Amino acid sequence: MNVTFWSDFNCPNSYIGLNRLKEAIEELNLEADWEMKPFELHPTLFDTPSNSMTTEYIIKYGIGPDEAQEIIAETEKIAESEGLNINCKDVKLTSSKNAHRLVRYVQNKHPEKSLELIFKIYEANFIENKIIADIDVLVKIAAGIDLDEIKIRKMLESESYKFEVQLEEEEAIVMGIETIPLYIITVNADQLTVPGAFGKQDLKTALNDMISGEMESKTFL
Repeated sequence: MNVTFWSDFNCPNSYIGLNRLKEAIEELNLEADWEMKPFELHPTLFDTPSNSMTTEYIIKYGIGPDEAQEIIAETEKIAESEGLNINCKDVKLTSSKNAHRLVRYVQNKHPEKSLELIFKIYEANFIENKIIADIDVLVKIAAGIDLDEIKIRKMLESESYKFEVQLEEEEAIVMGIETIPLYIITVNADQLTVPGAFGKQDLKTALNDMISGEMESKTFL
């Protein structure tokens, strides 16, 4: 099974959706190869904290402070019910480009560790409220899963993988992807497209249909 997905480290729904899909696959005792594709929700953010998530929602979606806070509170509640104790209101919103560069590097060099790295970055942002644009933070995360700290720092302090990330973001535009998360699950010749953070039980049902051959190139769209 192959899972290709577009998401962003500043998107709490991407964190929730990935966790649901991972658990669904594990509970079905399936094995998967994972590949994350970058989709920056806030591409103009800098490497230092600017707006809070509440302010960013107000600006991006044209809503009031109360509505923005309600959306954030509801997201936190959903995540908590699934064992993810996220804290969106205190997230220090920064650029996610360095994090995406790190993921692309690890997917190329150490694919067996890529999913673990992705979850660690989400955890750093939404649970520990660390600055994920900070190279020191990313190096520490990578070292924590036994990756070479010196090589990781050298890569992040260079321009490496910036072009690859840009190309993959442009690929999403060409494909018509406008919202995230989005998952493409492939089993043999069958393909399932899942936009959004569907429930774990729905995902398990769809995966079972794919494995049994009862679903052929179906989509949740």
